[in-house]
Amino acid sequence: MTPERNQNIPENDLIVGCLEGNRRMQEELYRRFSSRMYAVCLRYAGNAEEAEDILQEGFIKVFKKLDSFRREGSFEGWIRRIFVNTAIEHFRRKRYLMPVTEKEENTIEGKYLSVLDDLAARDIMALVQELSPGYRTVFNMYVVEGYTHKEIADMLGISEGTSKSQLSRAKVILQDMVKQFIDQHRGAQSK
Repeated sequence: MTPERNQNIPENDLIVGCLEGNRRMQEELYRRFSSRMYAVCLRYAGNAEEAEDILQEGFIKVFKKLDSFRREGSFEGWIRRIFVNTAIEHFRRKRYLMPVTEKEENTIEGKYLSVLDDLAARDIMALVQELSPGYRTVFNMYVVEGYTHKEIADMLGISEGTSKSQLSRAKVILQDMVKQFIDQHRGAQSK
């Protein structure tokens, strides 16, 4: 069982302690941020095991790069950025993206109306996890993290068009999944 986080340690002391190699402070930093960063990893990973790999890789980077934190802005935001980039690097190594033609993209985009308003956020995130890795990564980067298609293209080494088509297909697939989800739940409620 993991010991409770010690919220009494100020963030600055935690950073200084980690930079000095204090194991207790390093463990505390891990405990303080691991569950939130695991949630970030899980959004990009295909399963819990893959998310745990990304989590460990991300914390290694946090500890290695800690001296580059300029103490401008949020420390958690700085850590989160490292984890998003680590997840993206993990994804890039696997190369899951499939090119889609512009004609296919236009057909996909105009085909469906959004039905996501009918679901709770946790239901939507569960459905997002079922997307293929390529669609899931672009969807998370664009919708959840707020990156532009140009930024996504640069980070993943793809064209903006591929980023747009991946997002477009992800939306269509999600909409189909949402419709099935809603139909299943309506059917279960009427019994």
